[in-house]
Amino acid sequence: MSSSLWQPNFDRVLTVLRREGEPDRVPFFELFHDAQVIEAIMERPIPGDQDEWRRYRIEFMTKLGYDYVVGCHTFGFPGKAALLADDTADLSRGKRGWADEHSGPIANWEDFEKYEWPQVTDATFEDLQELAPLLPDGMKVTATLPGGPFENLSRLFGYEPLCFALIEQRDLVQAVIDRICEGDLTVYRGLCEMDHVGALWLNDDLGFKTQTMISPADLRQYVFPCYKRLVDYAHEHGKLVMLHSCGNLREVMDDIVDCGLDAKHSFEDVIQPVPDFKRQHGGRIAALGGIDVDMLCRGTEDEVRRYTRNVLEQCAPGGGWALGSGSSVANYIPIPNFLAMLDEGRTAGVYSH
Repeated sequence: MSSSLWQPNFDRVLTVLRREGEPDRVPFFELFHDAQVIEAIMERPIPGDQDEWRRYRIEFMTKLGYDYVVGCHTFGFPGKAALLADDTADLSRGKRGWADEHSGPIANWEDFEKYEWPQVTDATFEDLQELAPLLPDGMKVTATLPGGPFENLSRLFGYEPLCFALIEQRDLVQAVIDRICEGDLTVYRGLCEMDHVGALWLNDDLGFKTQTMISPADLRQYVFPCYKRLVDYAHEHGKLVMLHSCGNLREVMDDIVDCGLDAKHSFEDVIQPVPDFKRQHGGRIAALGGIDVDMLCRGTEDEVRRYTRNVLEQCAPGGGWALGSGSSVANYIPIPNFLAMLDEGRTAGVYSH
């Protein structure tokens, strides 16, 4: 097996995102890996020094066969503090947070006017800029939004008050989503100026197991116009855009594709297995990941291998797909199972051109 197959080469990712056929091998792709997973595999703690932390991230991604490293920015829309509970994973971070669904910083027009909308500063993209000279040949950076348009909309209102506002204060909802979209576009403008940024994430969880978080009609009115604006800007400046969105999106998947997004990430077998998605939508949008997190968490190593091999056999032919978890490599996924998934990719994911 050629050693070049396991050297960073972001072109193989671009081949997938553009749906231009089969690259030399199936790329590996994740939204992120929890810090505890990274430390366990690297067998040493994350450095405190920021420059060493960047080198450490690059080393980790290169070691496992990825063609990119995740870059960070500091832009974000402040909401209420997360609610916390004990993290019971074997690789515990101590506490695990989740969003307060009951309230947010904006409930009325007075709150809207008082809210301190974030601005891009010289420090916003420092991590991304400092990564550039450290990248090995062939490696690029992927970068996320500070949460997507819907996530920030629900964070600023609180999910429950947002549902009421969609009945009682639709003009305020429109004003808030407009400001969010302007902020996200400002981030994209900065990212699109960086040659070493290979692709952009639009990370925005829209649904849960059975449906979308708000009605498809409201997503079409408030959220998808922002998607299209962001994607159009990125494409005009030579960048591809990948959507990470959890939940059952069947009723709006055609709308998502029509926004021009290049790839869809986040799959759950109980909603739609990634092979089914690729058969249904693969002619219009690439698929990323899809090794079910429940299998990664609860399966034996042999079960994970068989499952991964089956997905590879269905999704690899023709390209347009990258191997990875169904969502992210969380700290409750057993490390041997995660590594078994990648090992199957090395064994069965090389194309015989």
